[in-house]
Amino acid sequence: MNFPSDLRYTNEHEWIRLESGNIAVVGITDFAQGELGDIVFVEIETAGQELGANDIFGTIEAVKTVSDLFLPVAGKVIEVNSALNNNPELLNSDPYGEGWLIKLEVSNPSDIETLLDSSAYQNII
Repeated sequence: MNFPSDLRYTNEHEWIRLESGNIAVVGITDFAQGELGDIVFVEIETAGQELGANDIFGTIEAVKTVSDLFLPVAGKVIEVNSALNNNPELLNSDPYGEGWLIKLEVSNPSDIETLLDSSAYQNII
């Protein structure tokens, strides 16, 4: 499994990467997509909303289950990956690249530093 060292991780298997200023990208980990299996649908209807850390920002439907998506840090959802509408399997094939979920305007960028680094995340799975 792949756990890029430039990302921060949550106990709920989301990752976050600060891109520029206070804009971050959020997705699910390689471990999460493997556990879910074939992903068939992604529902994220929180674009434009301010949410708190650990709030649910959407759901992922796989062949066998539906899973909630939890926001790693507080912020405003500013973009949803529209490519997932027609190709939800991008979460399986490229969870750290084309399979990103949302872009987030982070309320406090230093909160990202409190999340798990790559080695700490590997230790919990």
